Amino acid sequence: MTAKSTQAIAVLVLCARTLVGHGGELQVGAASVKITPPLGVPMAGYYSERLAEGVHDDLYAKAIVLEKDGVKAALVALDLISTQRDFIEAARQEIEQKVHIPAGHVMISATHAHTGPILSGRSKRNDAIGGNSPLAEAFTTSLASLIVQSVQEAHANLVPARAAVGLGHEAQLSFNRRFHMKDGTVGWNPGKLNPNILRPVAPIDPDVPVVYFESQERKPLAAYVNFAMHLDTVGGLQLSADYPYTIRRLLGEFKGEDMVTVFTVGTAGDINHVNVKWANSQKGHGEAARIGTILAAEVFKTFERLETLESQRLAARSEIVNLPLPGLDPGDVEKAHEVAARHSDKKSPQPTFLETVKAYRVLDVAAREGKPLEAEVQVISLGQDIAWVALPGEIFVEIGLAIKAASPFKYTVIAELANGSVGYVPTKRAYAEGNYEVVSARCAEGSGEMLVDSALRMLRDLYAAAGR
Repeated sequence: MTAKSTQAIAVLVLCARTLVGHGGELQVGAASVKITPPLGVPMAGYYSERLAEGVHDDLYAKAIVLEKDGVKAALVALDLISTQRDFIEAARQEIEQKVHIPAGHVMISATHAHTGPILSGRSKRNDAIGGNSPLAEAFTTSLASLIVQSVQEAHANLVPARAAVGLGHEAQLSFNRRFHMKDGTVGWNPGKLNPNILRPVAPIDPDVPVVYFESQERKPLAAYVNFAMHLDTVGGLQLSADYPYTIRRLLGEFKGEDMVTVFTVGTAGDINHVNVKWANSQKGHGEAARIGTILAAEVFKTFERLETLESQRLAARSEIVNLPLPGLDPGDVEKAHEVAARHSDKKSPQPTFLETVKAYRVLDVAAREGKPLEAEVQVISLGQDIAWVALPGEIFVEIGLAIKAASPFKYTVIAELANGSVGYVPTKRAYAEGNYEVVSARCAEGSGEMLVDSALRMLRDLYAAAGR
């Protein structure tokens, strides 16, 4: 064998090692892109129309791009009520074309801010409160390009970096909003100091995972923070990111304004901030600032015990789970049309809240004509240390806890309302208990457990592959 042929073989072997993921260093880039809509846009989160009259703080699409051994992934969070498959898929395809990150390696979630714009084309309920207005349609149409811009800018900022992770704990801010009542029923948001409350139906998730990225020169790049609690703190008619705004501001003051803070919400379908044993009002920007300050303080404490991650294999996987629809009884559709008509006509006698909730659920389910809900479950992992799991809806907390408990990864971070949304996903037990989330759920009993099975299957596969 000649010297030239030996050299050529050595080059080929080196290239092969690079392709299969050996020896490269982690690179990280981050960026924020403003997505604040114009004033007058209908706001999301409730069953009545609200038009934005001001901006308390801007809304953003925030992206972190990771690259290791030629494998790329992106974590994107939107200061919005939810995500929709149409603009998610449009953004992913464009990201794949322009940035060469595979569509299935892009995780896009929403924080569930109730003081952001409504998204058009999502449901009959949204249509009834302004979702089909020109401003809502224009904003929703613009989202894909804004998401793409955030990932492009983050990708352009890629630098050799280190990752570190820590797990904070905050058990006094969040509360399960479903309660066993003295009359044997399960109550939903039953009110402060209600003497008929016995105890919460289910637990909370107190985890505050923090993933911190910095350059090799120790310049702060990004902090990824996650917590399982609804973002329905502020209310009113001002656009706002809610309590994550305060987290972002305080971490920026500590680490520098150039650091991108990405907040995602954990499985919080049945979790909110309302302490029923405390008489104080818990609404408004002051309350959001209180909550954000406490969570930021927990992040500050967690910074002291961050564990540096070894630069390991980056991988991603996703699959579609076909969730069954809830059954409809004879007459449900006709009744739903009648209730929805009364709800839209403010001069008519208004239906009760749960009548309204059921009516819009029935209409959405009927419109699918028996076709199951396509729910994407996605996992992105870095070595055997950390995995991010994306779930597409407002997921009950016990579903997330089940995934975390059985995950083989040392750290498992779950972002709900990711890559689309199927609405509320209760536990199997909750369907018999009833009340708001169950009445609203567009998926049938057992759907949450199907998501758990899917997530754990992919987590185990990726963990095993990372060890080879």
